Amino acid sequence: MIKLTTGAKKKEKTEKIAEDAQTSKDPKTINEEVKVQPMEQEEPDATIEDLPGVGPATAEKLREAGFDELLAIAVMTPAALADAAELGESVSAKIIAGAKKMANIGGFISGGALMERRREIMKVSSGVESLDTLLGGGFETQALVEVYGAFGSGKTQVAHQLAVNCTMPLSEGGMDGDVFYIDTEDTFRPERIIQMSNALNLDPDIVLARIHVARAYNTAHQILLVDEIKRMSSSMNIKMVVVDSLTSHFRSEYIGRGMLADRQQKLNRHLKELKQLADVNNALVFMTNQVHSKPDAMWGDPTKPVGGHVLAHASTFRIYLRKAKAGRRIARLVDSPNLPDGECVFQVTEDGLCD
Repeated sequence: MIKLTTGAKKKEKTEKIAEDAQTSKDPKTINEEVKVQPMEQEEPDATIEDLPGVGPATAEKLREAGFDELLAIAVMTPAALADAAELGESVSAKIIAGAKKMANIGGFISGGALMERRREIMKVSSGVESLDTLLGGGFETQALVEVYGAFGSGKTQVAHQLAVNCTMPLSEGGMDGDVFYIDTEDTFRPERIIQMSNALNLDPDIVLARIHVARAYNTAHQILLVDEIKRMSSSMNIKMVVVDSLTSHFRSEYIGRGMLADRQQKLNRHLKELKQLADVNNALVFMTNQVHSKPDAMWGDPTKPVGGHVLAHASTFRIYLRKAKAGRRIARLVDSPNLPDGECVFQVTEDGLCD
């Protein structure tokens, strides 16, 4: 056995005292450490109850009006929110200001941060490789996609195909979401959905159950249906909204140059609400549009889309469809914020769209 010297014993005793001091901390110090611990946890997301001036009754009114998220409130105007939720304009303005601050949409962000936000965008495949390539991989969410063309050019067929494909799983090019179809011309056919579903080996009953159709009888009803979709978005995974066609009722109700300004203002507000719906739900808004012939066109294609510059500026993507020989269709990308103009050819068959 090795005996410790006096110096070694003192050193051992000193180290033991230091060790005991570390293990037996003051209770106050321990409590302070316990108090600090929860601050390292992630703070819960803010809700509408956290907004200034929003109590239980006001929160219930907002939820009944379809406003479940801060972003949905932040993008509203005080007059529109007051009308939708039956609140005063001053109260609505205060709530919107609080929502903008809490949702962090009031300031500028870097291009890199915006690029990260763009990664949330999803794309649904049309099932046509050439058309998907033309659109950079498919029809993307958070966008207003306008497809215009003459009767029989295939606008409604594309709408039906996208509605079916949207219900498919993400791994198969779909978005695994629900579709809302606003039908203004009585062109939606469940029989066509069944044909396209069978061609893709999907259960037609499940697909039809996820496509919700409403017939719009006038412009007021058409706009009201968008509000109804907003209300239902809190309980459903909305990934696509179809308006077929967008301008049919506007064209028939607002006749002549004297009513043109009123028509364009109402159409502009309708488009803003559709864009808000797309942004808040990360959904695709697919709109078909009618056309008219320009009689004073001396050369070139006289076919022009209805809606004028208001619709042209509001649409994220504009696609012009026209017929070709042997049952083929030509799709031309007329306008896009990031893709070059181009054309592709596809066919409409009994099984749906194909190259």
